[in-house]
Amino acid sequence: MFSTGAMRTWMSSLSLAAARLLSSSPASHLQRVFPPRVTLPPPVSQQNSRTMATLHQMHKMGKPKRAPPKVGATFGRPQLKGVVLKTMIRKPKKPNSANRKCARVRLSNGKEAIVFIPGEGHNLQEHNIVLVEGGRTQDLPGVKLKVVRGKYDCAHVQKKK
Repeated sequence: MFSTGAMRTWMSSLSLAAARLLSSSPASHLQRVFPPRVTLPPPVSQQNSRTMATLHQMHKMGKPKRAPPKVGATFGRPQLKGVVLKTMIRKPKKPNSANRKCARVRLSNGKEAIVFIPGEGHNLQEHNIVLVEGGRTQDLPGVKLKVVRGKYDCAHVQKKK
């Protein structure tokens, strides 16, 4: 949109007859009169103007609903307890090549999830109880949980000798 000062300077650069024509005729006529390199202000009907909803429309739609809050991988809890169903090795996404140790776990809320086992080496087997926290592994698609080492049946990471 043009400010009033910019509009005045623009109109003063035109001839008086063209200024009279600009104030009285529609924009389509001006496009034919002026060469294409001259930019014209948009007509009033094309400006951004939204009308407010009527009372009837507001009554029909009801109160605006707020979207439910998104729950994370641990379903709104900091940690969850789970039972290992199966340990597996997964391959990471493209540039990386090391095999990642994962486990399929049935969580205490009844859902099953694949969790990443951090650190070098682990002692997890089927039926072991583990504590699971949120935190995705970037190069494993779909893995959004990690096992907490040193809690329940999952041992700490062994020191290097």
